[in-house]
Amino acid sequence: MQCSAIERKGITIEPDPDNGGLILPEGFRALVVADSVGPTRHIAVNSNGDVFAKLRITRGELGNVAMRDTNSDERVDIFQRFGDYPNDGSFATEMRIHNGYLYYSSERIVYRQKLSVVNLIPDGKPEILVVDHHPLQWHNAKSLAFDDSGGMYVTFSAPTNACEDWQSVSGASQSSAGVKGINPCPQLVEQAGIWRFSDSRLNQTQIDGKKYATGLRSVVGITWFNDKLYAVLHGRDYLSQHAPQYFTEWDNAILPGEEFIDLEEGDDIGWPYAYYDHYQGKRILAPEYGGDGTKEVHGFKDPIMAFPAHWAPNDLLFYSGNQFPTRYQKGAFVAFHGSTNRNPYPQGGYIVAFVPFKNGKLSKSWELFADGFVGKDTIYQMQEATYRPMGLAEGPDGSLYISESKSGKIWRVFFSGDYEEFGDKQLLIMEKIKKTKSYLNDPERINNN
Repeated sequence: MQCSAIERKGITIEPDPDNGGLILPEGFRALVVADSVGPTRHIAVNSNGDVFAKLRITRGELGNVAMRDTNSDERVDIFQRFGDYPNDGSFATEMRIHNGYLYYSSERIVYRQKLSVVNLIPDGKPEILVVDHHPLQWHNAKSLAFDDSGGMYVTFSAPTNACEDWQSVSGASQSSAGVKGINPCPQLVEQAGIWRFSDSRLNQTQIDGKKYATGLRSVVGITWFNDKLYAVLHGRDYLSQHAPQYFTEWDNAILPGEEFIDLEEGDDIGWPYAYYDHYQGKRILAPEYGGDGTKEVHGFKDPIMAFPAHWAPNDLLFYSGNQFPTRYQKGAFVAFHGSTNRNPYPQGGYIVAFVPFKNGKLSKSWELFADGFVGKDTIYQMQEATYRPMGLAEGPDGSLYISESKSGKIWRVFFSGDYEEFGDKQLLIMEKIKKTKSYLNDPERINNN
């Protein structure tokens, strides 16, 4: 039956002839709804189809973009900047719709504005929900998730790689080999975790929230789904630089796994004392705390599954619509911004992956869903990538919107194939494509490494 849910509603979407450059499973099509928006982070799509994007800008004002299609060609023709607040850092990230409000974040502050039923721009001045008293620093994205009982979850990521004590190595050597970790790590008190706040109380500070989970180095993608909080984690770096006696550059390129985890109140994921080795399927003691790549540690929460190292999962979306085939119901899409530090090996990531929901639980393996962002088969420097996938949002009709952070292109992906015929054949084609791309596979080990 070749009839999409969009067509059943009397709307015909014309995809771009080349799907906007994307490679998708057979039956899926795409069009570019907006281009050159600017360095875009997360996005949100309203019930009327309006699109909102958070810009990564470090100066000036108006750090948000509102977009609308007024001539019914399914492409944006109105772009309007808004946001009466100071831009305070390059990790400004979030854009979410919740309970009739548009929530968004700079590096240090979470805002909201009431959505208008008529006007493109939300009403009034931004209300301040949460203020972070920490200074601008590394990993300072304020990503958000909302539960069903008035809770808002906010990320406070760690500003370091492994809570290093730089006084433990000689400054004259200009080397990080042998650096020790601070024990206990003071950053775990107010950072490296997720806090729960009220989703409506104004002018909260961290003391007004409650620490929900800890031991999380860096989290950009979180969401609440089926009464549970989920997150995708950025794993640590510099294993070979800090402990060259135990780790080679190749080890550093393939370790540790980027974790996909379900979180309950009180969970500890283990940073900075441990990392997750997805080959061994274990949490391993970090070298800064006496590890050698084999010593297992216990007492920390394990992930549902793990993705390849350094891929930078920057958004997470559980599919709740019905426009896609049944296989995608309740499954999770993950946008990978792509690695920057797998040198001397090729970089990895730069795709949108999918994790199926099977037999009442998430799979422990991932599938390639959207490729074509990189623009070439092998890249050695992040700057070579044409696009870097960043944000995900589900439209009111069940379409999937994807943003990228370099020029600000936004795609809309929908299904127009045969629902009854979609299955193993289409998935096998994508699996074959996955095996041919260096950025989707472990690099071959260099002989002298």
